Amino acid sequence: MTDEEWRPPEVLLAVDLVILTLRSSRLHVLLVERGIEPYAGAQALPGGFLNNASEDIAVAAERELREEAELDASRLHLEQLGTYGAPDRDPRGRVVSVAYQAIAPGLPSPVAGTDAAAAEWRPVDDVDSGRLKLAFDHERILADGLERARGKLEHSSLATAFCAEVFTISELRQVYEAVWGVPLDQRNFSRKVQGVPGFIVPAGTPRRTTGGRPARLFRAGPRETLDPPLTRPAPSRTREVTE
Repeated sequence: MTDEEWRPPEVLLAVDLVILTLRSSRLHVLLVERGIEPYAGAQALPGGFLNNASEDIAVAAERELREEAELDASRLHLEQLGTYGAPDRDPRGRVVSVAYQAIAPGLPSPVAGTDAAAAEWRPVDDVDSGRLKLAFDHERILADGLERARGKLEHSSLATAFCAEVFTISELRQVYEAVWGVPLDQRNFSRKVQGVPGFIVPAGTPRRTTGGRPARLFRAGPRETLDPPLTRPAPSRTREVTE
């Protein structure tokens, strides 16, 4: 084939969003109910096509979040998660999607718009367990987003953002358990988080609890990057943070 005969394939560019938060001590993901074909009525990550050839991809991601769920992207730190371009990922043709991800506390209830029939926070467990199927290849994109979020808790102080200004180690542990999806040994976790310099610092008088000794209070320290990191337990070992 000569250069004159070759033509680039027709490819559509889209964005998808993995937005995570904690609600009632459970990790939730933002999902929309598709109002149009393909997959009308199915649950999916929010997203859509770029408006035109001049629209910036990151701007398109912010716009889709606003249009499909009425969430303000300025409250989030959207970061690029990956690019998904399997030839059969979308029945409408060759569609390449750039996925963005964010995890943040205190996000409001979404409101559906444009081609979404509904928008809501759904427990991640619903998808992980197979009870809830997602459209397109969104289960794979969500899995990648979860892995990114879980890694952030290993290496950064992000978990403290989901606690009150003053918190107990037990409350911090509940954040890690919700995001990592595994139970953690209380004593080992306490030893590990207090062993990272500047991660958490003591904060005043211990809080009295029913039927036990007062719980020590902490606040977020100045360190943003954890060294040593808090390593997730291996799948077969759910009781310890690390050895």
